[in-house]
Amino acid sequence: MRPLQDQCEPTPFEDLEKLFITDLGRPISELFDDFDPEPIGVASLAQVHVGRLKEIGEEVAVKVRGPYYLLSLPSDSNSLQCKIQHPHLAEFCDIDMEMVEVSLGWIKHWFPEFEFTWLAGEMRENLPKEMDFQHEARNAEKTEKEFETIHTSLYIPKVVDARKRILIMEYIRGGRVDDLEYLAKHNIDRNKVSLELARIFAQMVHINGWFHADPHPGNLLIRPASSTFKSPYNFDIVLLDHGLYFDLDDELRVNYSKFWLSLIAPVSPETNRDRRKYAKLVGNIGDDLYPVFEAAITGRAVLAESEVAEADLQLGFKREGSIIDLRKQTEAELEAIRNAVVQREGLLLDVFDVLRRVPRRVLMVLKLNDLTRSLDHALATTHSSIRVFLVTAKYCTRAVWEDERRRLTSEISQRGFFSVIVDYARGWWYFQNMYRPIVLVETWLDFQADLVKFQAWVRGLVTAGGFAGAHKAAAGLA
Repeated sequence: MRPLQDQCEPTPFEDLEKLFITDLGRPISELFDDFDPEPIGVASLAQVHVGRLKEIGEEVAVKVRGPYYLLSLPSDSNSLQCKIQHPHLAEFCDIDMEMVEVSLGWIKHWFPEFEFTWLAGEMRENLPKEMDFQHEARNAEKTEKEFETIHTSLYIPKVVDARKRILIMEYIRGGRVDDLEYLAKHNIDRNKVSLELARIFAQMVHINGWFHADPHPGNLLIRPASSTFKSPYNFDIVLLDHGLYFDLDDELRVNYSKFWLSLIAPVSPETNRDRRKYAKLVGNIGDDLYPVFEAAITGRAVLAESEVAEADLQLGFKREGSIIDLRKQTEAELEAIRNAVVQREGLLLDVFDVLRRVPRRVLMVLKLNDLTRSLDHALATTHSSIRVFLVTAKYCTRAVWEDERRRLTSEISQRGFFSVIVDYARGWWYFQNMYRPIVLVETWLDFQADLVKFQAWVRGLVTAGGFAGAHKAAAGLA
C-alpha cells in the first residue's frame, strides 16, 4: 500500500487549469509567478505541485486533494502549501462507495459470519470530510491549539486560506520520518524520534481525546529544528493531512487509560478482573474474546487461561502476565505462544467477531496503536520493544489522575474542603507511586539503548575503518 502514499497516477495539468478557473475564476498563470506542472508527490486522493504565489511572492505547494507527502528537499522557512482536489474526485468517490456497499452486501449474504457492512457506513461518513479542505483546516487549527502549551516537537503547518477544494498552507520541506539516511545526515536520533511520536499520539488519545486517525509515514515529515519553533530536540515532527480525526468522550478515554494500566500492571486476580472489566467497558468484549482483544491492543500474542497453563507446561516455568515484563522472551517461549495461538480453533472468526463488536472509535485507536508500533520498527530503534508501552503508561497515569482531580474538585461544594482534601492527597500519592517508577525504568532502558548504539558505533569504526562508517552503523544504516 505504500505507493498510494506518494506514487499514484497524477491528474493531467489541463484538468488542474480547469479546476482553478472553475473554483477561483482565474487561470494558474494569473495566480502564480512560477508553477511546476510536474507534481513532486502523488497520493491516492491528491497530488502536490510547487509554485510561487504572486499575491505574497512566496513559494507554495499546490496540492490536488488527499493526504500529501513532500519529498526530501532543502530547508526553507518561508514557504506555503496549497492543496487542491482532483477535479473529478467527488464523482469517483460516489461510485467507489456504491461499489463497497454492494460488495459488502454480497459478502454478508454468502458468508454471514463476516459482518463488515459497517465499513460502508464509516466510508460514507468520513470520506466526504476528508474531501472538504475547510474541514481539514479546522482540524489543523484545533490540533495546533491543543498542543500550544505543551513542550513538544510537533509542528502543524499554518493555514493561509481554506476553500472546499483548495487549501493554502505553509509548505514544509523535509524527509519522511522513517528515512534513516535523512535522519543520519542531520544527526537526528531515531530513538528520540520514535519516543516523541509515541508521546504525541499518547497525548492526543489519553489526554486530549482528539486524535489524528491516519498518521502513516506519508503524513509525517521530519526536519532539523526550526529557529522559529521551540522544539525540545534538534528536530521538528510535522503532521500533515488533517482530514481524518476522531474524538473520544471523557468516559471512554479514561476507561481506555485504565485498561492500559491494568495491562501494564503485574498479573494478579485483581488485575485480571480489571482487564476484563475495562475490556467490556471499552470494547464491548466478553471473557470469551478477551485474549483476542488484548492481542489487538498490545500487538502481542495473548493466551486464554487453559492455553497459558499448556504453554507454561511446555516451558517448564510460569511466565509473567504484564506486557512490560522486562525479561526478554526466549525463542522457546515465543514458539510455545505461537503454537497455542495458531492452533486455536476458530481463531479467525474470533478476530472478525472482535472487530464487529468493538466501537468504531476504539477501532481507530487500535489502528493508531499499530501505526505507532510500526514506526518504532521502521526506525530500527535500539531500545526495548516495551519502551513505547512505558510512554503510554505515563500518559494513562496522567489521564486517570487528572480525571480524579477534576472529580474531587467538583465535589468540594457538596462534601466540604477538608473531606475532599484527604482523598485528593491519597489520589496524588497513588499517582506519584505509579508515575515515578515508570520514569526510572524509562531512564534505565534509554541508557541500554544508548549503549547498544555506542557498541554499533565502535563496530563501525573498526570494521569500516573510519568515523563515517561508525556514524552509519550507529544510525542503523550498516
